[in-house]
Amino acid sequence: MKQLTELQFFATGEHSCSYIENIQAKTLFIDPNDRISTNVYTQLSELGFRRSGTHIYRPHCDSCQSCISIRIPASTFIMSRSQRRIHNKNQDLEIFQCATRFTDEYYDLYQNYINIRHQDGDMHPPSKEQFNSFLVDSNQQSNFFELRLTSGQLIAVTCVDTLANSLSAVYTFFDPEFAKRSLGTYAVLWLITEVARRNMQYLYLGYWVESCQKMKYKTDFRPMELLINGRWIQAT
Repeated sequence: MKQLTELQFFATGEHSCSYIENIQAKTLFIDPNDRISTNVYTQLSELGFRRSGTHIYRPHCDSCQSCISIRIPASTFIMSRSQRRIHNKNQDLEIFQCATRFTDEYYDLYQNYINIRHQDGDMHPPSKEQFNSFLVDSNQQSNFFELRLTSGQLIAVTCVDTLANSLSAVYTFFDPEFAKRSLGTYAVLWLITEVARRNMQYLYLGYWVESCQKMKYKTDFRPMELLINGRWIQAT
């Protein structure tokens, strides 16, 4: 296992930004062949890195600093009135922790979610190869959490990494037919509760871009911490 100071970093060439139209982006990533311990992955998360499949990366743009890492401290988080309603509405769900793996049940849910909710995104069209490389393949402590109705029907899955002192939400997909349940928000609320139950510190939510409407929900969980100029700053 390599220490943080021993890691090799590589920068991509310019590519289209996934979050802001007509903007070119660069990405800094770690050699995917490097073996990285949970402790080092935790340090990287504290520095604003994320995981996608076996790749750990961070935006590395020359003239844009719009991507801001966000995390929620579980010990001080307070549900808003609307979040409490969402929380209460979903108390009938059963949640199961599973290994990250491919199943037809998972993929059918994922495919439907991408086709309906993200037709304009760079993950469309979905494929089995994409599902595996993005969510199943991992060199870290990763799990799926299944959200099921009491009938057994799977209606949401959230992919989560376990850090030394925190959880990191990688991705959540759900059945659009259950939009009234606000399953994306509920998954975050449940994970914050799970962080507290495990006596951990934070739930990492990835990047927030102020101009990206699809990311607005991330700032609804308060108080939150934002990584600004290398320092985590609390925002209430």
